[in-house]
Amino acid sequence: MKIVFMGTPAAAALSLERLLETGHEIVGVYTQPDRPSGRGNKIVFSAVKDLALKRDLRLFQPAKIKTPDALAEFRSLSADVAVVVAYGRILPEGFLDAFQNGAVNVHFSLLPKYRGAAPVNWAIVNGETTTGVTTIRMNTGLDTGDILLSREIEIGADETAPQLMDRLAVIGGDVLVETLDKIDTIDPVPQAHEEATFAPIMKREDGLIDWSMKSAEIAARVRGFQPFPGSFTFHEGKRLNIWSARAVGAGDKDRTVPGAIGSIDDGRLLVEAGSGTTLLIDEIQLEGKKRMAVREALNSGHFKIGQRFTS
Repeated sequence: MKIVFMGTPAAAALSLERLLETGHEIVGVYTQPDRPSGRGNKIVFSAVKDLALKRDLRLFQPAKIKTPDALAEFRSLSADVAVVVAYGRILPEGFLDAFQNGAVNVHFSLLPKYRGAAPVNWAIVNGETTTGVTTIRMNTGLDTGDILLSREIEIGADETAPQLMDRLAVIGGDVLVETLDKIDTIDPVPQAHEEATFAPIMKREDGLIDWSMKSAEIAARVRGFQPFPGSFTFHEGKRLNIWSARAVGAGDKDRTVPGAIGSIDDGRLLVEAGSGTTLLIDEIQLEGKKRMAVREALNSGHFKIGQRFTS
């Protein structure tokens, strides 16, 4: 099948690789324009661009796609279908209808749950125990197209968003190939729009820990808000990132002080949270320092029982 592939991050590159492995003809690859990244504002190529260059694929990085010239160039590729995996832009209707089989999107949730930019993160933050991959026939709505195929998986109890995304990216490539193989026989199923939930792009302030939440809720946010915005609090006026933490049971609801260090014992840092619950913190990052195990930070005397983390 002749395919125009549209995607940007590493998860999308895995789908592109899978299409190449299974013998599909990639007549064009669209990815986001190069942008500066990091402290030195060094130009970094997207994972999809890296792969396209290595495989000598025809590459497009338009700054604008809502123009007649952009649409004409797109249509000139004469593909059978467009495949979209985390491209990072909403496609105009002309792009969706340009080819015989329209545009197929790989979305990393079980639609209609978690439409939007960050489905993997919000599934973890909201305490879901399962998620999955869905392929849809795209329309002009935000992840509202008819469902083609889906595959469900369990979310690990301690799984972070990057770890879950790595698993889903592999599954996404497999579901995509199966979808294209069956494209002529699949009966698309309309989504139950009344069951839809939204997974917006995260904001920096989402990472600020509210210690009045239960410890299980905080731990879910620590796992889900990685790599951005991270989960952070303040200790003695300085920012403290928490990279790994676990809920370890209930305490005395009448005596708990949310955010207070309740125990330091054998390299363990336990902090009181809402409703009498307790959070065991395993890995932190002090402002201006590298990530470290809590045991290392405790050895340096940074924390004392009774001190309170603040929001």
